[in-house]
Amino acid sequence: MPKANPHRPFTPDPAQMECAPDVSGNAINGLGEEEFRRPDIVYWAPDPDTIPHGRLQRWFYTVNPDEPEIVAERARRKEILDAPLPELSERPVERSPGAWLEALQQYVSAGHCEQVGATALDRNWLFAGHDTPFSNVIVIGVQHDYAAISEAPKPGAGAEVMRQYSRAAFAAKAIAGWLRRSGWDADPVTGPMAGKITLIPPAIACGFGELGKHGSLITPEMGASFRLSAVLTDAPFASTPPQPFGLDDFCMNCRICEDACPPDAIFPEKQTVRGEEKWYVDFDKCLPFFNQTHGCAICIAECPWSRPGVGAKLADKLARRAGRLAAVSK
Repeated sequence: MPKANPHRPFTPDPAQMECAPDVSGNAINGLGEEEFRRPDIVYWAPDPDTIPHGRLQRWFYTVNPDEPEIVAERARRKEILDAPLPELSERPVERSPGAWLEALQQYVSAGHCEQVGATALDRNWLFAGHDTPFSNVIVIGVQHDYAAISEAPKPGAGAEVMRQYSRAAFAAKAIAGWLRRSGWDADPVTGPMAGKITLIPPAIACGFGELGKHGSLITPEMGASFRLSAVLTDAPFASTPPQPFGLDDFCMNCRICEDACPPDAIFPEKQTVRGEEKWYVDFDKCLPFFNQTHGCAICIAECPWSRPGVGAKLADKLARRAGRLAAVSK
């Protein structure tokens, strides 16, 4: 028996729902579509007036507007984003692809982030209507403090999310600045606002992990409790390969995030989204709770992979199970 959910039943604020558009966010995301298309920005648009859910995005900012931690973190992130990038050096530094990748690790060693990877840019990852001249993407991961995120959906957890978005932005701009000083142009991509590119697909491609049932990426090292940023560039980084570890079977048989989700927005089975079978969260159910609590993160906090020290052990267990099954099938 799952434990009782203290947030159910959930009733959206009527004032919020007056801001809802006629079009479903699931339709914008492509739920049920059999053919591939690039994704559209459904939320976190830099200019909310350009998307159907823009009034809901603006309503989000009316919740807890004076929460001190959130105000401070939002100001810190703005300062990071407003800082100019260095001028592009005229003479590009020459390194082998492997040496570029090795040099990138300096940002993990310095504590700016917990994980980095690189891969060739697939333009299908770009949002519809966006383009970039760059051919490679660097993905950056920054881990939440587990004690802080475990408070979700209290304001302290929201402040922790903002803290990690600030760290992710700082790391992306630091890496972009390093590349520009090295003579290679670079474009940092930071959240939560949508940029040119979706971040989960390149993160999977460059070895961060796999998509979980709750619609967030899961890595053995950080679980689902982290944030992403990226840098677009032509610097010739070696690619870090994908690292599947058998997560689908685990998520299929685990219902922790489903039971924890206040608006019951997590599908128990994969859905077809723009021609791809994938885990998917019902946007129209998720957003009202997310907005009303100024962020949620309950599914991330409750995910067993997010508990410190657990993910690597679970990944090892899945690997051993896969090995046994492979041996039996021979």
